[in-house]
Amino acid sequence: MRRVIEAAIAQDVKWLTIYAFSSENWRRPADEVLDLTGLLRQYLRSEIAELTANGVRLRFIGDRCRFDGGIQSDLRDAERGTTHNERLNLTIALSYGARAEIVAAARAAAEAVRAGILDPEKLDEKVFAGFLATADMPDPDLIIRTSGERRLSNFLLWQAAYAELVFQDVLWPDFAAEHFAAALAEFARRERRFGARPA
Repeated sequence: MRRVIEAAIAQDVKWLTIYAFSSENWRRPADEVLDLTGLLRQYLRSEIAELTANGVRLRFIGDRCRFDGGIQSDLRDAERGTTHNERLNLTIALSYGARAEIVAAARAAAEAVRAGILDPEKLDEKVFAGFLATADMPDPDLIIRTSGERRLSNFLLWQAAYAELVFQDVLWPDFAAEHFAAALAEFARRERRFGARPA
């Protein structure tokens, strides 16, 4: 993760989201989940000072309540401690699933309608997006999928509607600055039309 953050800063990327732990990952063996959450706790406690020194603002999306109280507190402290940083907005998706996010947004929109806060006739894509966990973030321009897989795996399904997808065969632990640069170069070669005809 450190290599990717450094590469993003070097390439002047302003927004980076990393899918660190999916909602489906809870179904892994208990000892593996314990190891993964232990790594998360270690990362939060050891990297915050360096992230702050590099101007990185840290945020988390996903179902935090599934983590123990200590990790939830660490997540809040990390967000509060980096809130004024502006060089890179780093979002880490933890216990995250895009389908669950969309259902939660639909539920929140329905509650707003029931409370009289929202006129159902005014509910369009922009308004609905305001109920998502990423409401104050831009949609991704580029999604990089590592490990040779060719799927989104329940990641940012709403937000990825017009994202460019780059698939790389490198495994995530081996992902380095050169892979990041290659993905950006591939992105730069593409023509983005957002459904319109070429200019």
